[in-house]
Amino acid sequence: MGRLDWYILRQLLATFGFFALILVLIYWINRAVRLFDQLISDGQSALVFLEFTLMILPAIISSVTPIAAFAAAVYTTNRLATDSELVVVHATGFSARRLARPFVAFGLIISILMMVLTHIIVPISQDNLNQRQTEVAENLSARLLTEGQFLSPTDGITFYLRRISAEGELINVFLDDGRDPEAHVTYSAGRAFLIKTETGPKLVMIDGLIQVANDTTGQLTVTRFNDFVFDIGGMVSPPVKDAQTLEFQTSQTLLFGVTSFDPSEISVAIHERTMTALLSLVGAFIGFAALVVANFNRFGIWPQVFLACLILIFVKLVESATTDFVLSERRMIWTLYVPIVVGIILGFAFLLRKDRVMQSLRSGALT
Repeated sequence: MGRLDWYILRQLLATFGFFALILVLIYWINRAVRLFDQLISDGQSALVFLEFTLMILPAIISSVTPIAAFAAAVYTTNRLATDSELVVVHATGFSARRLARPFVAFGLIISILMMVLTHIIVPISQDNLNQRQTEVAENLSARLLTEGQFLSPTDGITFYLRRISAEGELINVFLDDGRDPEAHVTYSAGRAFLIKTETGPKLVMIDGLIQVANDTTGQLTVTRFNDFVFDIGGMVSPPVKDAQTLEFQTSQTLLFGVTSFDPSEISVAIHERTMTALLSLVGAFIGFAALVVANFNRFGIWPQVFLACLILIFVKLVESATTDFVLSERRMIWTLYVPIVVGIILGFAFLLRKDRVMQSLRSGALT
C-alpha cells in the first residue's frame, strides 16, 4: 500500500473508533438502564450490575460494528470529497477502483475483528452471562425461604411459607399470582420442594389446589393436584436459557468438540456468524462506492449519503430474508452469502460507472 492508502486507512480507523464508541455507549446505556432497574430492585449490588454490563458488551460491539464501519467509510469519503482531495487524486490518474483499496483493507481488518467476536468472544460472554443469571435467580429464590412471613418478590406475587422441615421440605405453602388482570390465581399445597434445574429453580408443590378467579365473569375455578411445578425462577428474574444451546458454544467447540447438536444446525450457525462478520466489509465498501460517484459540490454530497443508506438497508433486508429462508431450507446454506455478493456487486457497479465517466472526461480533454 502506498502513502495515499495509509493516509486514508488511518483516517478510516480513527473515524471508526469514534463512531464505534458513540454507538456502543448508546446501546450500552439503553441496556444498562433496564438492567440497573432490574438488578437493584432485586437487591443486587453495584458490583453484580458492573459484572453483567461487562458481559453484554461483546454482543453490543458485534451488533454496532458493521454500522460503525459503514459510517466511517461514508464520513471519510465525504470529507475527502468536501476538501477536494478526491478531485486532486482523480486528476493524478487514480481510478475509483484503485481508490477503493484502502477501504477494502479497512473492511477486511474490521471483518477479522468481527470473526473473533462472533466465533469466540460473544459465545463465551453469553454463556458466562447465562450462568450468572442462573446463580442470581437461585439466590433470589432462596430469599423466599423465610418462615412465617408474607413476601412479595415482585409486583403481583405474594408468597407464604409456614415452616421448613429438617429434611428441607416446605410445609404449608401459599402463592398468590395477581399479575394477570383478568385471572387471579392462587396456589396452595401442604408440602413443597425447591429444586434446581438447568433453566432455573422450580417449586414442586405436592397435594394442593389451584384457584382461578376470573374477574370478567366472576367465576371461581378450583383444581386439585397431586403434584404441580411452578417456575419460581422466572417469577423473580428473567427466564434463564438452557446452557446447551448453539449461541453459548464457540465455533471451535461446535466443529471439534463433542456436542449433541444436529450437523445442519452447526453449519448454519457457523456460516451465519461468518456472514455477520463480512457485513463490515460490505458496509465499508458500499459507503465508499456510493459516494465516490458524486461530482464535486462545495455544499456536500448528501444525496449520495442518502443513497448509500438506502443500499445498506436493502442489503440488510436481503440478509433477513436469506436467514429466514435458510432456517427452513438448510440445504441452501450458500444463500446466506447472497447479501454479501449483492453488496459487492452494487459497489463495483458504482466504481465502474465512475471510472467510465472519468475516462470519457479525459478523452474529451485530450481531443
